[in-house]
Amino acid sequence: MMTYTPAEDRYSKMKYAYCGKSGLKLPLISLGLWHNFGGDTPHELKRELCRAAFDAGITHFDLANNYGPPAGSAETAFGEILRTDFAGYRDELVISSKAGYHMWDGPYGEWGSRKYLISSCDQSLKRMGLDYVDIFYSHRFDPNTPLEETMGALDSIVRAGKALYVGISSYNSADTKRAAAILRDLGTPCIIHQPSYNMINRWVERDGLKETLKEEGIGSIAFTPLAQGMLTNKYLNGTPSDSRATQGKSLNPNMLSDKAIANINKLNDIAGKRGQTLAQMALAWVLRDGGITTALIGASKVSQITDCVGAIDNLEFSKEELAEIDVYANEEDINLWAKSSST
Repeated sequence: MMTYTPAEDRYSKMKYAYCGKSGLKLPLISLGLWHNFGGDTPHELKRELCRAAFDAGITHFDLANNYGPPAGSAETAFGEILRTDFAGYRDELVISSKAGYHMWDGPYGEWGSRKYLISSCDQSLKRMGLDYVDIFYSHRFDPNTPLEETMGALDSIVRAGKALYVGISSYNSADTKRAAAILRDLGTPCIIHQPSYNMINRWVERDGLKETLKEEGIGSIAFTPLAQGMLTNKYLNGTPSDSRATQGKSLNPNMLSDKAIANINKLNDIAGKRGQTLAQMALAWVLRDGGITTALIGASKVSQITDCVGAIDNLEFSKEELAEIDVYANEEDINLWAKSSST
């Protein structure tokens, strides 16, 4: 195995922003390991993706206990990369994990109990070979567990030295306010929220979440900013055979209607006039007003990471561009997390 040496100019390639009112800076583009880091992907590709991301100045790597398949395998794979390629660079990385979705059998293997969250955090640290993660999240709101218990578990995880910061994911505006107040009283502030958000999934605007995050001083990391690949050049001419839509993963092929593909092509035309790819414009749109701290991308090829990082070169939009985007960025029913954020 060849020894990996990160690009010396990596920090000049990326822009960083403070996460809410915390002192933690995050890159404008972060890499998520939801897809392509499980047992169905060659480890060499995982290494290439992580190295390319770090070379581009991406310091934040986002995981969860159930990422795979099978569940847990993404953390195991990343733990191996930490021991090899990233050995000696731990302090230059922000590593996050989460717990909330089904992870193991029985009554303690999902949701938001203290029992589950603390056990899951311990398991994640073991899989990755870490003493702590930088951010640990409650992955979804649990309507059947007192919010005080869930937030109290996050506070305990920080006080035990197992995480430096805590966050929440897919909580609606009202529950976010409640969670933030509880954590503030405990002395472990919520520094980050992870919602799904993109041009064709704008629930955070209708819900008032973006405004709530601003008021509470909470940063944000938007996941699925490319709408599961819909807001890239992948589907401009239909559905390719190697796409998520044909693999039975997170993108329902029914979402790729003739009308949706026509609108995606119109958006691609707007991006072209801006000198950007569609993916770059979609990421720039999410980051456009500073309301989102960082956009969380996934990747199956190094070229996709390179393309996405290019978005930071043009984050400004004219009123005319935004209005034209609104004509074609019709919301599709792609928020798979709507149930979690509406409870």
